[in-house]
Amino acid sequence: MNAQAPRTVKTTCPYCGVGCGVLASRQTDGSVTIKGDPEHPANFGRLCSKGSALGETLSLEGRLLYPQIGGVRASWEDALDLVATKFGAVIAEHGPDAVAIYGSGQLLTEDYYVANKLMKGFLGSGNMDTNSRLCMASSVAGHKRAFGSDTVPGCYEDLELADLVVLVGSNLAWCHPVIYQRIAAAKLARPEMKVVLIDPRRTMSADLADLHLPIAADGDVALFTGLLAALATAGKVDADYVARHTNGFVEALEIAEGWTLERVAAATGLAASDVQAFYDLFLANEKVVTVYSQGVNQSATGTDKVNAIINCHLATGRIGRAGMGPFSVTGQPNAMGGREVGGLANMLAAHMDFGDAAARDRVARFWQAPRLADKPGLKAVELFEAIEAGRIKAVWIMATNPVDSLPEADRARKALKSCDFVVVSDISIQTDTGACADVLLPAAGWGEKDGTVTNSERRISRQRAYLDLPGAAKPDWWITCEVAKRMGFGAGFGFENPAEIFAEHAALSAFENEGSRDFDLSGLTGLSAADYEALVPVQWPVGDVPAKRMFGGGQFYTPDGKARFVAVTPPEPRRPKPGHFILNTGRVRDHWHTMTRTGKAARLSAHMAEPFAELHPDDAARLKVAPAGLVRLENDLGAVLVRALVTDRQQRGHVFVPMHWTDQFAANARVDALVTARTDPHSGQPALKMAEVRVRAVKPAWYGFAIARQRPELSGLDYWALAEAHGGVRLELTGMDDPGDWEAFVRQVFDIADDAALLSVHDSRSGRHNFALFENGEVVFALFVSPEPVAVSRQWAVSQFAEDHPPATRAAILAGRPGADMPDVGAIVCSCFSVGVNSIAAAVTEGGCLSVEQVGAALKAGTNCGSCRSEIKGIIDAHRLEAAE
Repeated sequence: MNAQAPRTVKTTCPYCGVGCGVLASRQTDGSVTIKGDPEHPANFGRLCSKGSALGETLSLEGRLLYPQIGGVRASWEDALDLVATKFGAVIAEHGPDAVAIYGSGQLLTEDYYVANKLMKGFLGSGNMDTNSRLCMASSVAGHKRAFGSDTVPGCYEDLELADLVVLVGSNLAWCHPVIYQRIAAAKLARPEMKVVLIDPRRTMSADLADLHLPIAADGDVALFTGLLAALATAGKVDADYVARHTNGFVEALEIAEGWTLERVAAATGLAASDVQAFYDLFLANEKVVTVYSQGVNQSATGTDKVNAIINCHLATGRIGRAGMGPFSVTGQPNAMGGREVGGLANMLAAHMDFGDAAARDRVARFWQAPRLADKPGLKAVELFEAIEAGRIKAVWIMATNPVDSLPEADRARKALKSCDFVVVSDISIQTDTGACADVLLPAAGWGEKDGTVTNSERRISRQRAYLDLPGAAKPDWWITCEVAKRMGFGAGFGFENPAEIFAEHAALSAFENEGSRDFDLSGLTGLSAADYEALVPVQWPVGDVPAKRMFGGGQFYTPDGKARFVAVTPPEPRRPKPGHFILNTGRVRDHWHTMTRTGKAARLSAHMAEPFAELHPDDAARLKVAPAGLVRLENDLGAVLVRALVTDRQQRGHVFVPMHWTDQFAANARVDALVTARTDPHSGQPALKMAEVRVRAVKPAWYGFAIARQRPELSGLDYWALAEAHGGVRLELTGMDDPGDWEAFVRQVFDIADDAALLSVHDSRSGRHNFALFENGEVVFALFVSPEPVAVSRQWAVSQFAEDHPPATRAAILAGRPGADMPDVGAIVCSCFSVGVNSIAAAVTEGGCLSVEQVGAALKAGTNCGSCRSEIKGIIDAHRLEAAE
């Protein structure tokens, strides 16, 4: 980054679908400071830990800066020519369905638009799908079945106006922290407001909940089907609304009436009294918002779950009005924008469908498309199956890492390695997917690219460039247009900037619309470049009458204008085979997808620095899993080796493993390799939440923890997990065999010269070995080895990179213990301000802080994004008695 005069740019966070506004200020030294935009209506200045740390993820370390062909640096001309020639040759020989594009919710709307236009309008295939298929395709399908359109009816304000917020399969506290804090603030202002959490795990979101329902896997359809029956029995159905504005109620209720309280309890694994308590809350409060996310969508019955929820809102007319409605929150910054432009294989563009001949004709005429695709393409899982089978000969992957994120991920990697031609556009030079590429194309990253994104409440915001493009990196839209031109489609892709692409996108949304389609940007057509640059956040539709909420008047986008109830039949309860666990995959608080960005920020890794498996204490005891020991999860697809996290927040018989860790950060933790490729029949979304695995304890010969200035050679180790630290890296290591000659082993792994003055301490009786190397007063590396999980304070050890170490002080490092004058803050709880558990405990026991607010006043912990507040509360509760003594 070049040093330039400081300036502040309004842009949008590139993480989850909340779509927070960001103020990015580039400093004269090239660094960037990040603050929340107080004027942005999504966050009003608040950012989560990930958003706050954006400035720490912008280094060029690990960046892909130049095109590569076969792993060798190449020119843009050669790389683009090769891509165009190879795709053209495949189409000429095998037809357009032998090529595909696999995109991402990380793409901007303008990037998505030209990629979809190229594939579906000019190459003639529907094979443009996206990793959004993995997170919200079931919501899309459920919306379209019920409303006739993929429309999220409400807005974030409804969460604050509701008297009851129901969180279904949604850990907002960690995955959408800014929304969670908006709800928390509303509940603080109105204590009578109720929150229900429906989730198999007691996640951090449960700490805000008045009722937690630890539902059995795939029990959601039964729960909400029973709720529909309860609404009818209690006389809470809005008969007038149902008659005037809906169809299909009788058929849906006919199924629901068979779902008694006792039957629902049996299917959901819940106590009948808890089910009744939830139903009573829904019956008693008109203003209800039901928020759902991956726990609903990532299921083989995800679409039916969505419609079971929507049915209850339609039956009571609780939709399109302030403080009420079903609300799908998306996991990526532009999953919604991708839906708008047709980024999913079963969609055309501007919320038009392949199944509508008039829509196909309309898009073909507008684009002047030479060979518009006439049928849907392959959805993500099908697409990679087709690559494996050799039916797809060339694939272009943009801004995503399917070798880690797809179900049966090892199979996805094998498919790509066997594919005739693989192109990957990315910002990172080393990803598990990029290793399979024939051509790597350096894409612009956040802060460098310019365009728009749409958040979960249908709000379009600008992402603005404020950094120079590094090396030869280019925006994704430019790369796509250049390939299109080389394939002979220059007339359709002569865009000079994102503003021109957005103008065409808006014009298509308005073309022959006249209110017939929900997605309408007619009010944004004809924007000048200056207007586009100054565009403020705006919700669609943007027509004659902007709408904060949809469907308030009872008009829907079905042929008869009425919403449809969908008669759904709850599936049989999911019961794993004897000896198996149900595996649930998901996210942690401070990391994002496959960590290509958050993995670069040391403070984001400080909260959870290695992959783990969350087990109930009873299961851990039965399996003889020690706290912080290792466990192997395996099934017929493969195995992973991760740390055990024993907690009563988990259900018995279930295990949770986060999906972030890849081969770049851990030896064997790609958990989606264990997930079977079962998909929802309506949406094609895979059931990433519900695999079956066997779990067993693993007893290594030794455990190790290390800090090092440079990444060591880790390939021969049985287990390792690496995370960035300020000044170097931190590592967890284990081995199944004692290396015997420990000094030789250490010198090899950490690349230490034979004549380097390696310090060591050995206790042969206990099996402990500690090593350290210093150079010019700085610690170069330190390793602590033990037959049990190493008890060294990680945060204290990492902090030693910043300290000067004269010979007299080096014994403390070698011993792995801070001296009396070296306070140990403990494991990081608050990433925003780097506040550790020991500091919080001391504030309780010594400082008399007995509330989250008091801890915040003393330490600042929990006062920024607030996503650590529930953890702080747990620490307070654990030390409250000690403080009272």
